[in-house]
Amino acid sequence: MESVVRGGTKWKRFAVVMVPGVAATAVIGMALAQGALAASFAVSGQNFKVSADQLHGFGFVQYGAMDAQVGGTTVPVAVSGFNNADITNMCQSVITHVPLFGDVTLRLQAGGKGTPVHAENLYIDLDQLDADAEFKNINIGVPAGAAGNNKDATGIDGPHKAGQGPQQPGAFAQEAQEATLTKVQQTAWATSAGTFKLSGLSLSVKKGNNECY
Repeated sequence: MESVVRGGTKWKRFAVVMVPGVAATAVIGMALAQGALAASFAVSGQNFKVSADQLHGFGFVQYGAMDAQVGGTTVPVAVSGFNNADITNMCQSVITHVPLFGDVTLRLQAGGKGTPVHAENLYIDLDQLDADAEFKNINIGVPAGAAGNNKDATGIDGPHKAGQGPQQPGAFAQEAQEATLTKVQQTAWATSAGTFKLSGLSLSVKKGNNECY
């Protein structure tokens, strides 16, 4: 990994910026068991794939959290938040197995006809992300509760949802004034936004595997 410098920092694989998967899962799992990390978001038992040519956003924060599935199982995630973001050529897909019929793919596409998808107060709960990424005015290792409040970043609120803090005070987080991700491929458990404008929306349901990537 390249050394951190303020102004502009690139990583070939953005997933490496947070802690590598196995270690992150262990650390977050211990924090949950000790009551230091709340299960902050209820999700279904299925994750989904999202791809995009580019995601360009301002007021970026990222921290670890746990999403609670129906039935009580918890899923460790990296929560990526943006004050606002534009997404070019976004695709989202999920496969559901239907008894006696087989796999069915629900696929949504938008932002591919000249007008990008626009989101305000966007949060993505993900467990895998591959992309080329560039950050401006990045701070790595800031306290989770303070992420988004430092003078170097335009920032957004640290908590994942109103009234639910992501981690104990002082836990690891990072923030940046501006972030640009290209050739995005990610696996996520949840996405939430204050506003989500989907230009050129196309939704299809097809038998078999028709995932975004």
